Amino acid sequence: MDTAPSQRNSQWRKSSYSGSTGGECVEVGENGPVGAVPVRDSKNPAGPVVTVGADAWQSFVDGLR
Repeated sequence: MDTAPSQRNSQWRKSSYSGSTGGECVEVGENGPVGAVPVRDSKNPAGPVVTVGADAWQSFVDGLR
């Protein structure tokens, strides 16, 4: 797992299940490096970005379902 500053040119999205109250949401970057998924805190978009492997991210998402 790596941390890096926010990727300004990335397109970010959050879950459609996230409310509009600005609660505890994460956003996923669309333009991350191949095989990696950038993730950030939606409340702090200028903050750090955590990059996880695509397989690890898929396992995490599958575990949520």
